[in-house]
Amino acid sequence: MDGANIHIRAGSLAYQMIKDGGFTLDKIATYFGPAGGPRWLVSSGFDLTLLREKLLGRRQPVWLVGASAGAWRFTAWLQPEAEKSYRAFMNAYIHAIYKRGDNPQVILKKITDILNGYIEDDGMPFALSNKHYRLAILTTRMKIGASDNSSSQKFIFSLIFLANAISPSLVHRFAERVVFYYGPKPPDFCFRKEFRGRFFPLNHVNFKPAVLASGAIPLVVAGIHNIFGAPDGVYRDGGLIDYNINQDYRTRDDGITLFFHHQERIIPGWMDKRFKKRRPPNSFLESVLMVYPSEAFIRKLPGGRIPDRGDFDTFIDDPATRIANWKETVELSATLGEEFLELVASNRIKEMVEPFNLSTQS
Repeated sequence: MDGANIHIRAGSLAYQMIKDGGFTLDKIATYFGPAGGPRWLVSSGFDLTLLREKLLGRRQPVWLVGASAGAWRFTAWLQPEAEKSYRAFMNAYIHAIYKRGDNPQVILKKITDILNGYIEDDGMPFALSNKHYRLAILTTRMKIGASDNSSSQKFIFSLIFLANAISPSLVHRFAERVVFYYGPKPPDFCFRKEFRGRFFPLNHVNFKPAVLASGAIPLVVAGIHNIFGAPDGVYRDGGLIDYNINQDYRTRDDGITLFFHHQERIIPGWMDKRFKKRRPPNSFLESVLMVYPSEAFIRKLPGGRIPDRGDFDTFIDDPATRIANWKETVELSATLGEEFLELVASNRIKEMVEPFNLSTQS
């Protein structure tokens, strides 16, 4: 059964909990934010509803785990005036202008300005002592291909793409997952046997560099060098390894992982996009409750599509149209969170939820 604007799918553990009538928002232990560039704009209404109503982290802190755009969104959640910070981020992100010839260093400067506009230094102590949310920022530390030289990067990433085509595990020979976290201890997924990477605590010195690194898209944004408290090296977009769900984010008490996505397909790593059969293992999805826009809703958006990074190129000479389209997307997406909460409150989520359709994930 489909709703007017959203679909809901769930892994086996989450699905059974909902069907048994045992699901409440207090069961959510993790909220995952994927990479994906401007596609995050369709999640803005969902985020703002949860923020405004203060519905997560009421009984115990909720892990906010994100790569790239997901990390940028969740950084606002930790601020003293979270909704105000989120809207400031969204406004700056939408109105940022990129020009032909902007090199990776110029783009890094522009996104640094966005970050500084919604994360105030005097709010850092509050962010790093938030009682409702814990933040985990996913980044990628390059083992090979640290240079910002365009030709060198293209060669190295061609090698990584070929290695990934053979086996996703080979990506780890070129790049290392590094998680920066805020909390008394790292998130549970860092201790699972399938976790490949390292983790380091966030502090007031490395907070912004970690956020910038998580969104440092290869060939587009300059990498972040030598983040304090972590191994030296060049750090890039966390979506390279963790594009969508590519870990088991379930907590020790079988907490549910909430995941607002822009589509039904879940893509593990950035380089898996072209491989239609690539999907996360079933065990990674057991605790996941995924909400995503319906086809009917997407048809209402400008051009009948969700914004993506290609819009920067399409409207490079007409940023006013891109900005108008993105603002309209945000306005139309404003009610998606309310629709989800109504389904939960009325318990109609029991009738609407469906198990993951493994054929569309594979």
